[in-house]
Amino acid sequence: MDFTPAFPALLNQIDEHSAMLRHTIATAPDPHATVPSCPDWQLPDLLAHLTVVQRFWTAAVTTGPGFVPIRIKPDTDLSPEQALAGSAEATSALLKALREAGPQRPCWTWWQEADAPQDTGAAARHQVQEAAVHAYDAQLAVGTPQPVAPAVAVDGIDEFLALSWGTATGWQHGPARIRLRTDEGPSWLAEITASGPKRLAPDEDPVALELIAPASELLLTLHRRHPPTAVRVTGDDPTLLPHLLIWPRLG
Repeated sequence: MDFTPAFPALLNQIDEHSAMLRHTIATAPDPHATVPSCPDWQLPDLLAHLTVVQRFWTAAVTTGPGFVPIRIKPDTDLSPEQALAGSAEATSALLKALREAGPQRPCWTWWQEADAPQDTGAAARHQVQEAAVHAYDAQLAVGTPQPVAPAVAVDGIDEFLALSWGTATGWQHGPARIRLRTDEGPSWLAEITASGPKRLAPDEDPVALELIAPASELLLTLHRRHPPTAVRVTGDDPTLLPHLLIWPRLG
């Protein structure tokens, strides 16, 4: 099943979640609050990170599949107003590049090893999740965390399986069937082995581990923003849960 919104909707979601992050930071009672989900960062670091990421992907989309990854350094010594303006400019440039490219232009990605598209539509999809999860980080820092919208969260879970699980290595706990089930209805099943995950029909039984939660809770748990207690756990081997959560490398 395809959970991904149409390309114009993806662009709107990038815009909305980026603006949400900026609004949260601009109105924060403590502009240097620590981000609990990224404990090495304060709010200005979170803003700078999204700015750098969006500038990076603007370059990737504009250049195409021949893009050579470059390290973009965050601007330093900016006033809060300048940092917010720079973020807004980065979002605008990314959206302009994506609109001009359209959803099917080949594009460099970091997930070449995954069974996932290597095009601008996939880049836009991933940037929705980048902005949505970091908008949640900002809200968490100021004490006003809001659930990720169900449609965004469901597509985020589907993408997490394709990219984060799809590029993870080093599973050392024997073959295991893992099912993710949302309260909203969509569910996924993958068999994870040392060679990686393989998707199966979601209703196949038995499973070693099943995680059940609202889509937002499940997505944020996979991204290690929520503790494992945020999801309901069933299956034949629930002891696999901590191993599953630390298995993929998160940027």
